[in-house]
Amino acid sequence: MTNATPKKTKALLKILIGAAWIDGEVQPEEREYLRTMAKAQQLEEDPEVRPLLFELVQVQPDQCYRWIEEYLGDRPSQDDYQSLLEAISALVYSDGSIEVEEAKLLNHLQELNEHSAHSGSPSQMILKSIQKLYRNWVGDNQ
Repeated sequence: MTNATPKKTKALLKILIGAAWIDGEVQPEEREYLRTMAKAQQLEEDPEVRPLLFELVQVQPDQCYRWIEEYLGDRPSQDDYQSLLEAISALVYSDGSIEVEEAKLLNHLQELNEHSAHSGSPSQMILKSIQKLYRNWVGDNQ
């Protein structure tokens, strides 16, 4: 998030907060991760971020997906996908497990990226790693 504009950084943090809520509750590790990130980006006291960050407002899954669409826009770059995937993956795995709704979110990102990704791009390699982890996780939980 260091090379992003302040607006893009704030949008990414909101997406991460939404991703933390995607399974219906924010895990303690996710909460710590989000607050550390907000502090590092000096967004803890932002009037738009604060109620989300301190869980005064629950983010619904459809809102998280809308924020992702807005963040990526009509013609997202591979850097946009990569930074989003890396950030969401770090959050999702911060608690040591992946919930079904979190896996669905990662799959949704993959579907959005399929039309513009090249098979050898870094983001495609990240997606393949996430897919493999997801398949292993689903296989272990059946």
